[in-house]
Amino acid sequence: PQNNVNSANPTLTLADNNDVSPGDALTLVWSDEFDGAQLDPDVWFFETGDGTEYGIPGWGNNELQYYLPDNAQLGGGVLTIEARAESLGTFDYTSARINTRDRFAFRYGRIEASMRLPAGQGLWPAFWLLAQDSPYGTWAASGEIDIMEAINLGGTGGNNVLGTIHYGGEFPNNEFSGETYLVPTDATTDFHTYAVEWDVGEIRWYVDDVLYGMRNNWSSTGGPFPAPFDQPFYVIFNVAVGGNLPGNPNGNTVFPATMEVDWVRVYSGEP
Repeated sequence: PQNNVNSANPTLTLADNNDVSPGDALTLVWSDEFDGAQLDPDVWFFETGDGTEYGIPGWGNNELQYYLPDNAQLGGGVLTIEARAESLGTFDYTSARINTRDRFAFRYGRIEASMRLPAGQGLWPAFWLLAQDSPYGTWAASGEIDIMEAINLGGTGGNNVLGTIHYGGEFPNNEFSGETYLVPTDATTDFHTYAVEWDVGEIRWYVDDVLYGMRNNWSSTGGPFPAPFDQPFYVIFNVAVGGNLPGNPNGNTVFPATMEVDWVRVYSGEP
């Protein structure tokens, strides 16, 4: 296994992209093809813990996993995030959560990733964005963009994925809005491309280039529209276990459970 260690002095790259319109010739501004020997600590930050260090034990959702850096590995040109049923202190599960905070953040444009998702009750894979800075206040006044979430695939979650934005006031005065999409072939055996196009006044969700959701109305108590989605955001991949949304694993949940990411890319539209 690769030994993932965080960089002490990362450099932040900010991409201020153009909106994406239909028919635009897109310009690639950042990507990770996951073809290296291991994850680059100047690109990815490896989370450790259960959220307590951020004042949100259970990551604010009563999740059951303890994140470890080495549950994220590269091999064969694919990023694998593995959720395991293993004891660590008071925790019965481990997983990984990696992000580009303080390393890469962007505003507007298109972000997409090719992914294969884990199946099972209590599993919650996600590909999402949070604000690099929080000029409008704490969550969710500074916003959250969920490009892809899935819960309990192959069970109560069927073959559905979710695309959501969180905004409004600081918790507990937060709001959210989004859509659910039935992926046409099995999301747990096939790779699909999950994407968001993020413009100044509109956010659109796609699976395999099929548009399934659009939002152009949101708010923040910290500033006027289009706040909070007018600031740079960073990228997150993780697999949560249990929590408020999926519920707990059961005897039919198979561990280890893996989410695979073939690549992630960010594009700018035309000027």
